[in-house]
Amino acid sequence: MAEQALSRRGFLAATGCVAATVAAGYSGFSDWQKAYAAKGDDGLVMAGHSACNGCFSKCGYSAYTKDGRLNKIVGDAAHPYGKGKLCARGYGYSQIVYNENRLTDPLRRTSDGKFEKITWDEAYSEISAKVKQIIKESGPSALALIETGVVVTDFYAKRFLTALGSANTYTHGAACNLARNSGLAWSVGGAWGTDFGNAKCVMFIGRSYADGVRPGSLAGMKAGHDKGAYIVMVDPRYNNSMNFVDEWVPINPGTDLAFVLAMSNYIITNDLYDHEFIENYTEGFDEWAQAIRTYTPEWAAKITGIDKDTIIRLAKMFAENAPKASIESGWRGATGVSYFNSGECARAIALFNAILGNYNRKGGSMFAPGIGFGKLEDPKFAAPPAASGSQLGHAELPLAITSMGSNIFLAQQIEKGKVRGMFFCQSNMAFGYSNPAKLAEILGKLELCVVIDVHMSETALCATHILPDTSYLERNDLPWGIAGMPPTVTLRSKVLEVVHPNTRPQDQIFTELAEACGVGQYFRFTIDELADAQLRTVGHTLAELREKGNVTFPERTVTLDGEVKFGTKSGKAQFTYEDCTKMGLTASPTWVAPKVMPEGDQFRLIGGKQAIHSHGQTLDIPDLINITKDYDLTRVWINAQRAAELGIEDGDEVEIYNELATGRIRAKVTQRLNPTCLFLPSNYGCKSPYQTNGYGVGLNIMDFVPFHMDPYYGSCASQETLVRIRKVGA
Repeated sequence: MAEQALSRRGFLAATGCVAATVAAGYSGFSDWQKAYAAKGDDGLVMAGHSACNGCFSKCGYSAYTKDGRLNKIVGDAAHPYGKGKLCARGYGYSQIVYNENRLTDPLRRTSDGKFEKITWDEAYSEISAKVKQIIKESGPSALALIETGVVVTDFYAKRFLTALGSANTYTHGAACNLARNSGLAWSVGGAWGTDFGNAKCVMFIGRSYADGVRPGSLAGMKAGHDKGAYIVMVDPRYNNSMNFVDEWVPINPGTDLAFVLAMSNYIITNDLYDHEFIENYTEGFDEWAQAIRTYTPEWAAKITGIDKDTIIRLAKMFAENAPKASIESGWRGATGVSYFNSGECARAIALFNAILGNYNRKGGSMFAPGIGFGKLEDPKFAAPPAASGSQLGHAELPLAITSMGSNIFLAQQIEKGKVRGMFFCQSNMAFGYSNPAKLAEILGKLELCVVIDVHMSETALCATHILPDTSYLERNDLPWGIAGMPPTVTLRSKVLEVVHPNTRPQDQIFTELAEACGVGQYFRFTIDELADAQLRTVGHTLAELREKGNVTFPERTVTLDGEVKFGTKSGKAQFTYEDCTKMGLTASPTWVAPKVMPEGDQFRLIGGKQAIHSHGQTLDIPDLINITKDYDLTRVWINAQRAAELGIEDGDEVEIYNELATGRIRAKVTQRLNPTCLFLPSNYGCKSPYQTNGYGVGLNIMDFVPFHMDPYYGSCASQETLVRIRKVGA
């Protein structure tokens, strides 16, 4: 592979710099990146603009080839997420195109559980026959699909399932940010960005830009800090963003909601809130103020482990600096899917910002405008009729936004026999969700399980049929819009010829599947025709985007300090949302305890990203997994005082265990962790022997998490689990 793709020498030209990056944020990595970008151009050809697939941010870059092989990638300065830079996993994941373990041919599970090669025609024939049988016997709602944010999949996969008559399309949100996105939607209409350039105070709750990386976000945070913004990190772990943080608040995990409610209570009780903003732009404030009247700093101190004086000091600081003060909108951490109270925590954070009056104010929280494509007039693009039924889980979980849906609820329906056929598009449910062993058992009940992917994932091991996708560098994609100041439309273009001739891009796969299933009339166009038609609705063309990579719309930039319109039904921030009462919550966000709390020798097991890996998809990249091994990055973190009590020293082999799983790993003894929890990097524990580079490296936190569901928003509640730890041999 070294001769075919980005070489190990090129990727690790300064291994020490990468080590510094991993150990202490991004110090040193920028210098390595500049040296890499300036690499000699002898014989290089600029092959086009692509976008990283190492995570779902899709930072844009220009790809250069030599003799037809990928040689160098350089971040596109005009891309709003990367702003000319890429993170370590962005460079590393580009090697997937030449990975020795890629899927190269369609596969079928045999009666003995093994896989055999088949032709595409055989695959389509068998899949379509089963699809038709399931629809005839159980109706289209017995079919479902899960995909993970690839732009071409968003269009083609959903269109395919809709054409079959099923509304059961889901994202990976139940394992990522379903509760957060839902809670923000019902309170203020969606997520916001932070105006770091003018901010005086910014608080992060359970989110680390330096670990879950968009280089542009980290640059904005650093710039704000350099200009004097006081940045607070509320996190059980002293994470890698601390290079740009002024204060660490090591909260008891799962109690962030109590912390935010207590700060809100103090600001309201002491009349420090923005009366004019509340009167003009919100509804239900008085009801919430009454509902949280008992949530004092003293009350929260007993729950959070943060003393009342700190809670009061931070509340006063943010109120006094408003509107140039805000809590950042979060992602997965405390608000995403971690706890039974994550959705309510998201709502409380959104409303805390509202009492500061900071929305669309300089230095505060910004609702950046986005770009949506207009209606396509050509009848060949006409959408199939909407499915007659609703998405499974929509009625039972009305707080979960339908665009994401709860595939945890979906898994329960598989277990009950209500879903018989599934399609997975680069979605590894049997790895990254709670209790993978249970999920593998559930997926094994499916009569049809089609996995479209580039490698043999744990979910692929459960499949009846596997269809090999091209890598992201070997196919064209559809354009997509990025909200910002100004908003941007960007595009990923094919920069390499297909390496394995029997792999196919997803637009082709779904077009051919649709034809085999009898709904091909909805796919009588090429991806280039569709992309060009979409772009023309916003005044641009495919040829233009292929050349530029990105176009911006400065005329759509929103003026801060003007009128504020929220994306809720009322157009105002909602301190109450009556639908919450249907799920046993209060109309206003109030205290909801985590499902479990550690006692005695128990610890809460928490996880988080590292800057060199994304979920599990990067584990089979040799250079990235070698960094993991070289710097012993799979270790479980344990608070130094608790470690001493248990006789555990730094580097000892320890055993983590609960009723679900037992696993051995080395310990990292540190003062950088709340004593009530253990931190296990959430990227490891690959169980697919076909991924020879990452197989068996580290532990998977999800092995220790029960197969349960947040009853309010439908997420996997990935940190609602307790474990014990002991030194091996003690």
